[in-house]
Parts: sequence; structure tokens; C-alpha cells
Amino acid sequence: MSGVIHLVDASLYVCRAWFAQGPDVLDADGAPVHAVHGFTRFLLELIERARPTHLAVAFDEALGSSFRHALYPAYKANRPPAPADLVRQFAACKAIARALGARVLVDQRYEADDLIGSALAVARGHGYRGVIVSADKDFGQLIGDHDEQWDPPRNARWDSAGIRQRLGVQPHQVADYLALTGDAVDNIPGVAGIGARTAAVLLAHFGSLEALLARADEVAFLRLRGAAGVARRLREQAAAARLSRTLTAIATDAPVPAAIEAYGRGTPDPAIGALLDRHAFGPLTRARVRALVPA
Repeated sequence: MSGVIHLVDASLYVCRAWFAQGPDVLDADGAPVHAVHGFTRFLLELIERARPTHLAVAFDEALGSSFRHALYPAYKANRPPAPADLVRQFAACKAIARALGARVLVDQRYEADDLIGSALAVARGHGYRGVIVSADKDFGQLIGDHDEQWDPPRNARWDSAGIRQRLGVQPHQVADYLALTGDAVDNIPGVAGIGARTAAVLLAHFGSLEALLARADEVAFLRLRGAAGVARRLREQAAAARLSRTLTAIATDAPVPAAIEAYGRGTPDPAIGALLDRHAFGPLTRARVRALVPA
């Protein structure tokens, strides 16, 4: 392989920081910046530990406007709107990520997962392997033989074998698996009554969702608890399963830079000093940023 690209699911870590501590730090306007501080510490630790040569940080800006909403208006409709203060802190996190030398990816139609999947497809075309920085199980579908998923704050790292151990399916089956089980967080329906274990058993036997739906009558003869009922629900809810599959699949054709050089990590922008001032960072963070500038 030519190199490694680190692809960060920023929204996860901004939200973790938002919920992990109270609004105990205020910016120059007296507004809370605790999520900004938590995310900046996370990103600095990532850069210090991994020393990535190529780094992309993807943010969600398509929370109500992604192509998935056009396919299924109820997609993520169960989520309340983000508080205005969190939206403001997201904007600050994007600015700091850019100033630290990362390529920031955002889009109004594609979610962060899609931007990461598309950037990974570009990087593979240049001979790079990917390290996806996230705890989200959806990314399992992107993990190839040479890729990894990494959640640095929890010191957890896994590859394609780890996906099989965690979910019971192969990486290329993850979108099918999620289409069967559904996803309450994203309001994806799935097939009623099919849980994680049953989905894994069915995909192990049939290989793919399409093959399973085409041969649903055979499910009744499997050694599976409630097999007849599962077969009936698959026949009745085949359309819901296929719709769910379009929602769980991560796009790899989102508009992202096509040149690998666009993802090269730069040195911190001198403008980061003003950002650190505005968001009330102390001397320790400033020293960590200075340490990233080559002598």
C-alpha cells in the first residue's frame, strides 16, 4: 500500500464532548465552548498519536436535507433539532479542524458517513488504506482487508475480522444486516421481529439480502426459532427491507476531492492563534499546537 489516510467521523466526537461535560468554559462572547474544547483535545491527541500524513474530518450538515430524506421522509424524523448552541460549536470545531491542517468535508446532500466512504474510495484508487476514526457500526461495510476502524478515546481498534466478531457478518453484509434489523436511532424500519442474531444467521445462510428475499419461503425450513413467522414477515415486508437497504448503504460517490494530495495534512495555520484566543484555550493546548509546527 502507498500510505494511510485517517478519516474522522467528527460529529460523533463533537456530540460526545457536548454531553460529557457541562458548559464550564465560555468564549469571548460569553457563550459555552465545552464541546469545542473536548473536540480539539480529541483531534490533537489523534494527531499526536497517529501522526497522520493524510487526514480528513467529516461533519454532518445534511441532517434534514440528505438524499435519504427524499427517499424516505421519516428518515431521522425522530431526532429533535440540534440546539442552536451546539450548531454554533460545530461551526467552531470545523474552523479549528481546518486550522490544524485537516481536510474538512461537508455537504448538504451527503452525510458524514458518505463523505468518508467517498474519500476512502478515492484514497484506495491511489493505493492508500483507510483508518476510519469512529465507533459507529455502520462503517463496518467500508472496512476492506487492509482497513481498520479506530475509536481512540476508548482505545478500541478493529479490522474486518473484528467486524465479523462484533456483528456476526462479513463487512460486505453490514448494510444488509442493518436493513434487516432496522435502526431506531436513524428511524430506519427494517423487518419487524428480526433482531441481530436472526439477521446474522439468515445472512450466513443466504449470503445477501436480495438472495434472502428471493428465497424467503426456504426460511420456514431452517433450524431457527419462529422460522415460519420470519419467512412470512420477510415476504410481507420485502419492500420495507429493500427501502431500508437503500438507507443503510454508505454512498461512495459523494462530491469529495479526487486528488490524494487534497487530503495531505498541513501544518497549523497561523490563524489558529486567534481561534484559540476567541475560544478561551489555555497554555497547554497552545503548546500542543506549537509542537505540531516543524522547527
